[in-house]
Amino acid sequence: MCDSCGCGDPNLVSVEVHDKILSVNDRTAGHNREHLAGGGVFAVNLMGSPGAGKTAVLEATARGLAGKRRLGVIAGDLETERDADRLRAVGVPAAAITTGSACHLDAEMVHKALHQFPWRELDYLFVENVGNLVCPAVYDLGQAVNVVALSVTEGEDKPLKYPVMFRKADLVLLTKTDLLPYLDVKVEAIEEALARTMPRPQLLKLSARTGEGVAEWLAWLEERRAALSPAARAQAPNQGHQHA
Repeated sequence: MCDSCGCGDPNLVSVEVHDKILSVNDRTAGHNREHLAGGGVFAVNLMGSPGAGKTAVLEATARGLAGKRRLGVIAGDLETERDADRLRAVGVPAAAITTGSACHLDAEMVHKALHQFPWRELDYLFVENVGNLVCPAVYDLGQAVNVVALSVTEGEDKPLKYPVMFRKADLVLLTKTDLLPYLDVKVEAIEEALARTMPRPQLLKLSARTGEGVAEWLAWLEERRAALSPAARAQAPNQGHQHA
């Protein structure tokens, strides 16, 4: 059971307390966003189920951007630094946040991690959220975009069963598409489910194993990064992360 959000248990967390938690979180998220955007760092909140292929997507991203852009990752899990270790092995600066019992990352966790992380040197900061299709969607981290990794092995109905996650998504990466010939899964059915949940449905098919869709994914990132408001960068302090 998550200590902060209650995972929907009204006996553990009252509405009033939950609202207060989210208001504090949103202030910290705004602080994170101010510094990241001001430093020209494009932050991506990468969410998805355990085993959806989030780390594999980041490994493929690192290979595709090698020598072109600088990226770093903050990886969240309940225990271990396995995902961070995988990313370090391919040359990506990576920090691990182990939440213990929390089923999501929050803005304060990311804020603390940034103090020990060379984020000012990056073009992209990816936050690999805890594997979960529920709680991570509720908490703003200060990111520029939300991306959901949805594996073909999860079936066609996940957007309908977990709509909050997909309503908050700017992009869905349909991962492990190299497995489609071996599964009774129709991409059209997934697209139909997303059309019923996402305000602006956008899906990219991707296989980290074969490289399918990686170029389109990188082009999407570059396009969104280019659109990062210069005014937002100018408003934020760039002399360093300062606190009272």
